[in-house]
Amino acid sequence: MDYREEREFTETVVQINRISKKTKGGNQIRFAALVVLGDKKGKVGVGNAKAHDVRNAIRKAIEAAKKKMVKITMKGTTIPFSMRAKFGASKVLLKPAPPGSGIIAGGPMRVVLESAGLRDVVGKTLGSNNKISNVKATILALEKASLLILKKDFQKEGGKK
Repeated sequence: MDYREEREFTETVVQINRISKKTKGGNQIRFAALVVLGDKKGKVGVGNAKAHDVRNAIRKAIEAAKKKMVKITMKGTTIPFSMRAKFGASKVLLKPAPPGSGIIAGGPMRVVLESAGLRDVVGKTLGSNNKISNVKATILALEKASLLILKKDFQKEGGKK
């Protein structure tokens, strides 16, 4: 990637965890970082990485997020239809909202939606409050919408009548 490509993404650190492993020589402390990366034009990715210091964990998470970028389908500033997704114990419900209403969603879900470039969405997280699970469930829901639209287009072209 060249320098210009690097600058067009906005990165948001959602969570940093301190991880401790018990060894014979004492505790081994590491850090885990969860980062959401987006271009605010319909591309979003999530990365999760661990390292011995926070800066390296964030850098590795950004690299992982760049590798896992997902193109989402947008209808203006919102999503085309209501969608649900589940990841682990986290369930996510996303609904389109009228223009000007803003993103009505909490915490990690809001970060994913803003990074993707969506501006008018209503979201609700159900089940677990785990940030990693909620972020991944939100991305699954957005990805599912793109797949459904692709499937519908394929059927129109000549698949099923």
